[in-house]
Amino acid sequence: MALTDPLGDLLTRIRNGQRAKKDSVVSPASKLRARVLDVLQREGYIRGYREEELAGHDGLRIELKYFEGQPAIQHVARVSKPGRRVYSGSKDLPVVRNGMGITIVSTPKGVLSDAEARDQNVGGEVLAEVF
Repeated sequence: MALTDPLGDLLTRIRNGQRAKKDSVVSPASKLRARVLDVLQREGYIRGYREEELAGHDGLRIELKYFEGQPAIQHVARVSKPGRRVYSGSKDLPVVRNGMGITIVSTPKGVLSDAEARDQNVGGEVLAEVF
């Protein structure tokens, strides 16, 4: 069965894994998913990830992060969806929780956090918000 929103699937796997207090979760691999995980790792929301073979296909094992028993990611939501794409210029990128969270943006310079996109003065598709 084909997924209509692979990134939404990744975020749901992370959300469900943290609610179940899992150490790690597994997701099918793709370049976009890996770039989003790079941003989450740079910003300190996950411990890391690695590629591994899953039943003949490439997969990503995501190491979840907890702080004093609470998940590092309190909220993760998809902003731009297949039925409604959301784009933003560098000056108009949304601020999540007064700067305590991040917005993940797909730009011509790659997948970046909102702060990185502002620093590089690029806008793009607003993929998700995390705090």
